[in-house]
Amino acid sequence: MSEQKTTDSKDSAPRIAIPVPHSGDREEDRAYAERVLPQYEEAVRMAGGEPVRIELSQTPAQVTKQVEGCDAVLLPGSRADVDPQKYGAARHEKTAPADAKRDAVDELLLRDAYKMRKPVLGICYGLQSLNVYRSGSLVQHIESAINHSPGKTVAMAHTVRIEPESRLAQIVSASATNGTTVAVNSSHHQSAERAGDGLRVVARSSEDGIVEALEGSAPEHFVLAVQWHPERSVNGGPEVSESAKAIFRAFVEAARAKHAELATESEPASST
Repeated sequence: MSEQKTTDSKDSAPRIAIPVPHSGDREEDRAYAERVLPQYEEAVRMAGGEPVRIELSQTPAQVTKQVEGCDAVLLPGSRADVDPQKYGAARHEKTAPADAKRDAVDELLLRDAYKMRKPVLGICYGLQSLNVYRSGSLVQHIESAINHSPGKTVAMAHTVRIEPESRLAQIVSASATNGTTVAVNSSHHQSAERAGDGLRVVARSSEDGIVEALEGSAPEHFVLAVQWHPERSVNGGPEVSESAKAIFRAFVEAARAKHAELATESEPASST
């Protein structure tokens, strides 16, 4: 009986912690969170994972207990911007207010992920949150001829050029042009400036060089963050759809491997 339970535990879908994107009380803030969160959850399900919604109103102890039962962390977008004081910068006039509750939850999730070497996928604000957590800095407002924030209605806003030897290049190679360029949607006015500890820049906008993706430098720990929104594109046009699906598949497969590892570690020692 115990052997069957162990097998079921190893074979069950990996659990992916996803914080609610925004904690604001205004109607537009609530509407944003309710509209976008299901997109992330559905993309995870399509890739074979089980999304676990992390409410921002919980105590740190409640969040910690919930994430301990998860195998990976997905940090979604947000209407907020990271507080520039966290990376030692004066506030730009176009920097949006910070979301203290979201920041606190992100920090708890990332602390657990780095301690336990759980896979991390950051998307848009999630990239920025991850980078600042790792002591990186941000461009507070992108000033470029390229429109990086056309919104969800533009499926292919611009292209990004990916470092050929990166994990990201391996993931999207089947749908990339010449293995290094993919078309992406875009909804951001900030981006990474200085990459944080243990992170490296692996993609930039083809047109203006804006940082579009970071990944962890430790090969045994899956850490990937993209500035675009693959969750919006898993059902999009062929090129965008395939690269978006590939990102979620790779992330969930890494979570599946961590799930099996954690299940094995929790097995009781056999008696002699």
